Amino acid sequence: MNATTIAPARPTTTSRSPEDLIRRYQRFGDAQAREQAVAELMPLVFSLCRRYEKRSVEWDDLVQVASLGLVKAIERFDPDRGIAISSFAVPTILGELKRYFRDRTWSVRPPRDLQERALTVGKAVARLTATHGRSPVPAVVAEHLGLSEEEVIEALVANRSYGADSLDQPMSTSDDQGATLGERLGNRDAELARAEARATIHSLLGALKPRDREVVRLRFEEDLTQEQIAKRVGVSQMQVSRILRASIERLREQAAVVE
Repeated sequence: MNATTIAPARPTTTSRSPEDLIRRYQRFGDAQAREQAVAELMPLVFSLCRRYEKRSVEWDDLVQVASLGLVKAIERFDPDRGIAISSFAVPTILGELKRYFRDRTWSVRPPRDLQERALTVGKAVARLTATHGRSPVPAVVAEHLGLSEEEVIEALVANRSYGADSLDQPMSTSDDQGATLGERLGNRDAELARAEARATIHSLLGALKPRDREVVRLRFEEDLTQEQIAKRVGVSQMQVSRILRASIERLREQAAVVE
């Protein structure tokens, strides 16, 4: 009599704990079980996101980042260790949120080590302010964290890069009469490009001999004709023409070297 092997029936996903759903997903590859586990743990995601909702970040972005942390936690979770998935997932979700704020929300992004130090210094300043009732000086923060005073100052400056001021923000000084930050910014100077060009030409002219430099100046600065230049310099008009051609070619070569 041949024995018939009967595969164990897969349990349904209804009315099961998140841990059981994750176990089913890991054992049978049941994507529906994972989706149900994620759905049941979303209140945890929302709860952790509320810690950061007052920052200038869209709520949907926070939920997306935290949900990614939840999925990562589910992938690494071992249901047989006797630990609740909610306890296991919290550090992973918070880690994703903190990484998001560290890497994505700086207006000007400083180096990674400076970002981390800036966040550490910011938390220390908040703690010391709450303890002593006043904002601590950099030396106190440095002693509290075991850093140099220069490192603390650098971190405090970096913290100013976390957010940008709006150009529509009113100026606080009394003599501005409601002027905005954008109105105080200078306009683009139309002569700036010409000034840069003049500075470049001045440096290039140093490659010419004094007489050749004078011929070029008379032609292009004083706008004299070749005949007038010849009389001014004391050479023939043909010589002026040769000097101009050779000088312009020399300036082109020098400009290529500079570039």
